[in-house]
Amino acid sequence: MVRIGIVAGESSGDLLGSHLMQALKAKRADIEFVGIAGPKMMREGAKSLFPIERLSVRGYFEVIKHLYGLLKLRRQLLQHLLNNRIDLFIGIDAPDFNFWLEKQLKNKGITAIHYVSPSVWAWRKNRINKIKHAVTHMLALFPFEPALYQQAGVPVTYVGHPLADMLPLVPDTTAAREGLRLKPESLVIAMLPGSRQSEVQQHAALFVKTAKLIYSEHPETIFLVPLITRETRNIFELAIFNEHESLPIQILFGHAHDAMEAADVIIVASGTATLEAALLKKPMVITYRMPNLSWQLLKRMRLQPYVGLPNILAERFVVPELLQHDATPEKLAQAALKFVHDTSYTADIKAEFTKMHHSLQQNTAEKAAAVILSYL
Repeated sequence: MVRIGIVAGESSGDLLGSHLMQALKAKRADIEFVGIAGPKMMREGAKSLFPIERLSVRGYFEVIKHLYGLLKLRRQLLQHLLNNRIDLFIGIDAPDFNFWLEKQLKNKGITAIHYVSPSVWAWRKNRINKIKHAVTHMLALFPFEPALYQQAGVPVTYVGHPLADMLPLVPDTTAAREGLRLKPESLVIAMLPGSRQSEVQQHAALFVKTAKLIYSEHPETIFLVPLITRETRNIFELAIFNEHESLPIQILFGHAHDAMEAADVIIVASGTATLEAALLKKPMVITYRMPNLSWQLLKRMRLQPYVGLPNILAERFVVPELLQHDATPEKLAQAALKFVHDTSYTADIKAEFTKMHHSLQQNTAEKAAAVILSYL
């Protein structure tokens, strides 16, 4: 039996991990996985020693509040992986948690593979030297990343992004609308305020006020807001109640993909959802708010002008980004409605996103699995 340690830190990592596990199990039936996993990885057979939610903390000052518990958890996990000798370790994203773990395991002679390069090209570029000592091999999702690691002498393989393999080149907007029982003639705007409670807290009132402005100009609009927990739904419903307005906002439990595929325009909190929106060829407005102290720190560390993945991949502002103090209802509504009113602008964006899709379509899970199996 081959034992692989595996750690994912949030839902996007859980998705990556589940596809990778499928590809590995298709080649070798004698693999067992143990570490920290989400529901998708657990369905593939991963044994999770701690809940994945324990790692889902974002923002410097937010992390500090949970730091003692996270450090204790990490030491316990390391001890378990060493005591129950694993053959190889895969850290999926969660770099601040996983790199320390990978370095300790690598020092004990265990191969440590990191899946998803951290954003060294966006901030904390000096971190690549620490990565060199922590990982045996880096699996990179984006085509511009390998050169950075090759220069630093880190073994690296570009594997593409699994979402590009999973999503069709041409989205079926009509079927998505039928599935959600939406009128074909409606203007549909999907609003994704984030998955964490802290993110929804920051964005709920902003999104509701934006919807109010758009609706006043386009009363045929329907707003779709996919949320994944009862707590985040309650936060958003309170924001609607506080506006004292009857707005056509449909809150969905999950169904983020369906909401985006059905939409004409997406307003999205920066994150992995921006890439999915691009692969669905949807014009979008990227926004984000966070506690001001966290923002001031991150702003000083940024190495490039954009934060949204579609703009980073294109190396230009394909779609607008309205962050922190620029994230106002007036600016968001204006940016979203520009897509509605300017069809040639929207067509150019869709063409750019189609090129992006082709570039990222690499049969990712198979490529990643081949690298891992070569070490086994």
